[in-house]
Amino acid sequence: MDERRVNFSLYLISDRKLAAASGGLLAVIEAALQAMVDMGQPGAIAVQLREKDLPGREIYELANALLPICRRHSAPLLINDRLDVAIAVSADGVHLPSNGVPVAAARRLLGPSALIGVSTHRADEIRAAASGGADFAVFGPVFDPLSKPAYGVAGGAEGLGAACRAASIPVYALGGMSAERIHRLRGTAAFDEGGRPAGAGVIGAVIGANNPRAATRALLEALASWR
Repeated sequence: MDERRVNFSLYLISDRKLAAASGGLLAVIEAALQAMVDMGQPGAIAVQLREKDLPGREIYELANALLPICRRHSAPLLINDRLDVAIAVSADGVHLPSNGVPVAAARRLLGPSALIGVSTHRADEIRAAASGGADFAVFGPVFDPLSKPAYGVAGGAEGLGAACRAASIPVYALGGMSAERIHRLRGTAAFDEGGRPAGAGVIGAVIGANNPRAATRALLEALASWR
């Protein structure tokens, strides 16, 4: 496991179908990353390419198009599930589903410098991800998602707090995250002594926004209150 600090606060997850109304996925990601630059917060956003319905060739082509945008704005690019695509395009790492390739196997294949994130829904999954060599975990749903069907019962602030206290790696809150809810979580059980979230993962709050640049700015400003 790479000992470098995972220092982004916003984990931006792609949805090309949702982005179609705002000029397409590449334009939306570009706008979001530009907001980060405008705010003088280099490295505050990491991007996950998550297009589970695309065949390998199309994911590869989309990743190749997205990578220079991320590089230009110093944003790490992680590929969901597809280790082969991550290697082929020289992405910064992978994001593994909870039932995906074991973290330790991915680490052996990708090496110590790759970023590895894992989706989790329970505290024991977070502990397993950390012991396997993951760099961070995404925990959810915290609230009912804005842009897709819920995966299980929303854990709320209490569930998020328990997840953070169980972790030895950074934990990112996912599911229905908005600037308003990020502000509201501050001071709740999610920030009880012994753990706090490292940031938030979002899809709809940015990808589905009428103004992705402004939406990203609002999210980053809200996440600054967690520091």
